[in-house]
Amino acid sequence: GLLSIAFHPAYNTNRYFFVWYTNAGGAVTLARYRRNAINPDIADVASAQVLLSIAKPGSPYYTNHNGGKLIFGTDGMLYIGTGDGGNGGDPFGNAQNGNSLLGKMLRLNVNSFATSAPFYDIPLDNPFLVPADGILDEIYAIGLRNPWRWSFDRANGDMWIGDVGQGIWEEVNW
Repeated sequence: GLLSIAFHPAYNTNRYFFVWYTNAGGAVTLARYRRNAINPDIADVASAQVLLSIAKPGSPYYTNHNGGKLIFGTDGMLYIGTGDGGNGGDPFGNAQNGNSLLGKMLRLNVNSFATSAPFYDIPLDNPFLVPADGILDEIYAIGLRNPWRWSFDRANGDMWIGDVGQGIWEEVNW
């Protein structure tokens, strides 16, 4: 199902928008679309391009903890909150695993509008952009459970993350 939509900062001129959803196979998916050139109320279906698809764990896959929000930062980068993949207690340890994109805040440069994989670039100032550190370069923050609502503080740009807790606890990260 649909989790979030973000319009590119230059949407009025380039017509690009991005969709975060759970696909029919359960993978959380980032896709890029372009608004129809003639009718501003519809998407150009032929422009659809999947930029990123992250399989969910479990057999059958867990249906919860998909994350749920896309936001373009003032730096023009696309930020994506991903859940840990589901079930109680993160049984696969995805949130703390630097080789998994689940349970993270991702930061991508989607401004090249590439027409071939990987369809995005890694921002050169991402915090884990260190060769052989064992952490995927897309990761901006690690160790989240399900950051389904979050935002940037308009006054100072700080990121505030509402993260789902376990049992009776919820969490706010700054």
